[in-house]
Amino acid sequence: MFGLTFEKLLIVAVIAAFLIGPERLPLYAGKLRQFVRTVRDFADGAKDRMKEEMGPEFDDVDWKKLDPRQYDPRRIIREALLDDAPAPSAIKPVTPSAYAQRASLPPGTVPPFDPEST
Repeated sequence: MFGLTFEKLLIVAVIAAFLIGPERLPLYAGKLRQFVRTVRDFADGAKDRMKEEMGPEFDDVDWKKLDPRQYDPRRIIREALLDDAPAPSAIKPVTPSAYAQRASLPPGTVPPFDPEST
C-alpha cells in the first residue's frame, strides 16, 4: 500500500493527534468514521447494483481470474513460445498430381482453376 507499513501509519497518526490537539480530535475522528462509512456504503451499493444488472451470472464469474494483479507478461510469453500446437498454414503444399498437371502444360499457359485444390 504505497510503501506504508503499520509502524509508519502509527507514527503519522500520533503526529496528526498532536497537531490536531485533544479538543478537535473527537470531531475529526467522527468525520473520518463518517467518510469510511460513506465509502463502504458506496462500494456495497455498486456491488448490489452490479448483482442486479448481471443477474444470476454474477455468482458464476471467477473474479480472481479477472484480477489484474494476476497478469504476468513473462508467463504469457513463455506459454506462447512453448506452445506445441503448430500454427495453421494458409499455404497448402503442392501435391504430386498438381505438379504433374503443371508440367504437362505447354510453356506460357496458365493451368485451369480447380476450386477443390484450394
